Amino acid sequence: MSYKKINNLLGLLCCIIAIVTYTLTLERTVSFWDCGEFISCAYKLEVSHQPGYPLFAMLGKAFSLLSFGDKTKVALFTNFGSAVASSVAIMFLFWTITLLAHKLLVKKGELPSNVQTILIMGAGLVGAIGFTYTDTFWFSAVETIVFAPAMLCTAVVIWAVLKWEAHADEPGADRLLVLVAYVMGLSIGIHLLNLLTIPALTLVYYFRRSKKISNRNTLIAFLSGVVLLAFVQFGIIQYTVKFAAYFDLFVVNSLHMPFNSGALIFIVVLLGALAAGIVYSIRKQKRALNLALVCVAFIYFGYSSFTMIPIRAHANTTLNNTHPDNAFTLGGYLNRVQYISPPLIYGQYYDAKPIDQKEGRTLYRKGDKQYEMIGKQQKLIYDHNTILPRLYSNDPGDVSFFKQWLQLSDSHTPNFADNMNFMFSWQMYQMYFRYFLWNFVGRYNETDGQTSTKDLNGNWTSGWFDHGKHLPNSILSNNNYMPLYAIPLIIGLLGAVYQYRKNKNDALVVLMMWFFMGLAIVLYVNQDNLQPRERDYSYVGSFYAFAIWIGLGVLAMADLVMKKLKGKVAAYASVAACLIAVPVLLASKEWRGHDRSTKAIAHDLAYDYLMTCPKNAILFTTADNETYPLWYLQEVENVRPDVRIVNTELFTGDWNIRQMQRSVNNSAPLPITMAYDKYKDGVRDIIRYNDAKLPDSVELKEVYDFVMSDNPQAKVEYTDGSTENYLPTKNFKLTIDKKAVLANHVIAPGQEDRLADTMEWKFPADYLTKGNLAMMDILVHNNWKRPICFAYSMSDADSFGLRPYLYKEGLHSRLLPFKKEATTDDQDSDRVNSLVMYDNMVNKYKYGNYKHARYLDNQSADMFYPILLNTFMTLTQSLVAEGHKDLALNTLHKFDEVMPDLNPYIDVAARKFYVADTAYHLQDVKLGNKYVNSIAAYVTDQLNYNYHLMKDNPDTLDTRTVQIGMSVLNGLAGLAKENNQPALYAKVDGYVKDYEGKFSPILGKQ
Repeated sequence: MSYKKINNLLGLLCCIIAIVTYTLTLERTVSFWDCGEFISCAYKLEVSHQPGYPLFAMLGKAFSLLSFGDKTKVALFTNFGSAVASSVAIMFLFWTITLLAHKLLVKKGELPSNVQTILIMGAGLVGAIGFTYTDTFWFSAVETIVFAPAMLCTAVVIWAVLKWEAHADEPGADRLLVLVAYVMGLSIGIHLLNLLTIPALTLVYYFRRSKKISNRNTLIAFLSGVVLLAFVQFGIIQYTVKFAAYFDLFVVNSLHMPFNSGALIFIVVLLGALAAGIVYSIRKQKRALNLALVCVAFIYFGYSSFTMIPIRAHANTTLNNTHPDNAFTLGGYLNRVQYISPPLIYGQYYDAKPIDQKEGRTLYRKGDKQYEMIGKQQKLIYDHNTILPRLYSNDPGDVSFFKQWLQLSDSHTPNFADNMNFMFSWQMYQMYFRYFLWNFVGRYNETDGQTSTKDLNGNWTSGWFDHGKHLPNSILSNNNYMPLYAIPLIIGLLGAVYQYRKNKNDALVVLMMWFFMGLAIVLYVNQDNLQPRERDYSYVGSFYAFAIWIGLGVLAMADLVMKKLKGKVAAYASVAACLIAVPVLLASKEWRGHDRSTKAIAHDLAYDYLMTCPKNAILFTTADNETYPLWYLQEVENVRPDVRIVNTELFTGDWNIRQMQRSVNNSAPLPITMAYDKYKDGVRDIIRYNDAKLPDSVELKEVYDFVMSDNPQAKVEYTDGSTENYLPTKNFKLTIDKKAVLANHVIAPGQEDRLADTMEWKFPADYLTKGNLAMMDILVHNNWKRPICFAYSMSDADSFGLRPYLYKEGLHSRLLPFKKEATTDDQDSDRVNSLVMYDNMVNKYKYGNYKHARYLDNQSADMFYPILLNTFMTLTQSLVAEGHKDLALNTLHKFDEVMPDLNPYIDVAARKFYVADTAYHLQDVKLGNKYVNSIAAYVTDQLNYNYHLMKDNPDTLDTRTVQIGMSVLNGLAGLAKENNQPALYAKVDGYVKDYEGKFSPILGKQ
């Protein structure tokens, strides 16, 4: 069989292995984070959050059609689309490795020998199949997320440029470079990761075409690649739209033509200029110019997928983020203007004070017939600045984190050394190298570990010395404990060294891929604070580059083995050893932590929210992991389309409020009466609190009318002569229309005596946002016609300060006009509509196979499990307080039936104390004993580990866990004694006495 056929077939084999793996382990429905939004936007071709992924949506739409009308299978097939894209990327990785290995072993113009063929194909198999089972890549391959097709685009361009290099002297070879340009253009409609390969690909072109290779010329070629990257990133992607916007501004405002006509004229002129340039280059036989212009044209052809965004925005789709229906809004959408860009080269420290400000560009919005000027972009000038600013955020939470991480005192003035310390220790090590080591060395668990380099949670481990560390069973028995013994890392480093010795130019190319798709992202993004989740997926391209070296590690291994063995024996031995050491090891360790086929938690939690909301409810949410699955259920599966979901983070945008003023699905417009001119961009963006010293609470309608008034007397004037509306009081009241409450069945029969005459509360913030205005408008004009609900995650500020009138009915709380409860002065205490909540949680809720799923992700185990535990306990204790002991016991049994016995951290175990306590109180001794035993087992496991830390490494001792653990053990012993369980009491009391002795130095015992 020819070399070419073997290469093609084994590449296909890698693809098949990957697609079988991912199909068996992919999530069968929607998962957490962005997936719910992406599936929704793919299914209905809607506009997702910035910077938008139109080609990704179109590809998702194509795969969704495989469901053949079964809406419950749409997510399965869009997830399958990610599996296919990732698997094809694996195939191209195989071919990339074999191309590079062929260059290392076979002289130009010669055919490979049998031994060389074995080694080349073995290198491809080890690197490609090994990467198939790496943690980060596998995670993205089994859900609907942009990184799967983004990696396919990256794999294609890397392979294509290496293929071009091998055939560069043949006629028509430059077509491969045009393919690279086109795929890069397409990738912009998926994710910008692919563009980061440009500097490395530029080096490939330079090494192949240059007649004089030198260090100086190599540096120039590298810098040219960086400039080319900037040209595509800023010149093509951003400035094309920016120029189109200003052209449209002139045509619309000066020539009075329709909106977008100027943008269309600009695009026609641009394409015409490109075409003219290409014709000129052909006529004048300027080959380099022709290639450059054709490549730019094909980048634009790929980039043209973004025309979908304004087209679908004009269609007023349900999900229509920022409504980018004109060039100015589209430009802001692409540039993610809602996120504050971090300073990169020069900027302030966190303790800097603003001393001046300068005006930037003029901001525009789309008016009725022309563009209207909003104002000027403002940039603050600070008094304490540095080059390469890293400690730049002055947010109190960020400042606290800086000081905690760098061990700085409150009086310390940050300096350049602190700046660099933070960059290297947190940004580079903690937020990149830790992720790198997860994939090629191993990891302890999936719990977020951003805050500590010493803690087990979220940290890397080789596994070699773990048993000597007396690790807790909660780590060793966890599906996410994945020690890899650093073997993939070692083989990859061997491969890197081997390639460097044999071909420094190619080694530099792979190094540039690794750097630009890894550390360069770290430097550019300049993360200044704790992230909402671990960000390892951002660097998957860098891990892909390292997988090339893992493949080439086979050649390095064979080079060593051939000193003892000869010929095919050495080749086969090296390949076999590396196959076991990388793909087999990775698959055996990683499978149990990536098999998502048996859980449906994100889907069912969203179902629970929607199905238990009252008819035509308004449901306010704030978190991504609550909102996006809800969107999926409504937009794709058509579950409860009468409920209007309002994400308060988006509700601050005028575009979102305007969308809420129209019908969507089966939901009527929200009762928002504000005219668009009253809240459009630049109008009432912020309404600051200015205490008018009003003695009593003020009717909410009066406050609303005041802040919406254009009367000069309702505004405050500043020293520069400007005026703006202000909030005169934070003390609100809403008079209750009891007839409307009863007519709309807001309360259950028999609750009439609980109705309040007025609701009075205090607004918690110092300013109103547009979203607050809209919420105020709803409260004033709804008159109890539509139920108003708030998701579990809502803070007091998010819920407009209404917590005293929010009653839990499950995962959501409902606004009810009951009299304030006299039993508590704690405004943060949960109030429960217990019988409704019981029916929801025991009879109606679904729990996504929580208890029996083979794998639980971080959101399921560490975030939503404690939420559900607290929700069950709140309901149980409320039912007990109201005398419904039988229902309370049923609730406990339901919890035990559907929820696994997890303890993601010590606070959860402490909370479970009340499960055992309530079970005993309700005379279920068996259940009480079960939880006392399980809690004690977990706590003693943690105490054992911390005891060894105290002896061997006292600086890492977690005193908080010890103190809480001892408190919990004492409580459990007391429970067992009080409930006449002598054997259990003796066991737990023995634990207490044992650990009191062991921890006496920190517990104050003598």
